[in-house]
Amino acid sequence: MSTIELNPIGTVSERDGLSAIEVAEAYRPGLRGLDGFSHLIIVWWASGADEPEYRMFLDAGMPYRRVESPLGIFATRSPVRPNPLCISVVDVAGIDTEAGIIRTPYLDAELGTPVIDIKPYTPSIDRVDAPAVPDWCAHWPRDVETSGGFDWGDEFRF
Repeated sequence: MSTIELNPIGTVSERDGLSAIEVAEAYRPGLRGLDGFSHLIIVWWASGADEPEYRMFLDAGMPYRRVESPLGIFATRSPVRPNPLCISVVDVAGIDTEAGIIRTPYLDAELGTPVIDIKPYTPSIDRVDAPAVPDWCAHWPRDVETSGGFDWGDEFRF
C-alpha cells in the first residue's frame, strides 16, 4: 500500500446559526459554477476520531436497536474506521464565492472539522431510485427531506 496525502480545502464552522464550510482562499476559485445546485456532497475528515487505535477498529458491534448480530465497521457510517473519511449531502442555504462560505442548515460534522472536497449533487449520478437495504434499517426514512423528523435517538443502543 502506498501513502496518500490529503490537503484540506477548508473547515466546518457556524455562521448566523447555520452550519458553514469556510473554503481556504487558495481553493475559492473552485466554487465557481456551484450556484443553482440545491445540494452538495461534502467530503470531510473526522479528525475527532483520527486515533491510531480507532483505525484498527473493524467490529462495530450492535450499534442499532434492530440489529440482531454484530456489524462490521463498513456496514455503518461511524467516523471510527480505518480512514475517518466521511461524506454528507447538504442542502445549500447560500454560497458566497468571494468570501469562500457555503451555508447549510445542517452538517453532521463538528466545528473545526477539515473539509477534503466538495462535489455537486446531481440526481443523474448520485440518486438511486430504489436502493435495497437490510431489514434492520428498512424502516429508516427514504430521503434526506423526511429524515429530519425521524427519531434517530431511538435507533441507537448507546
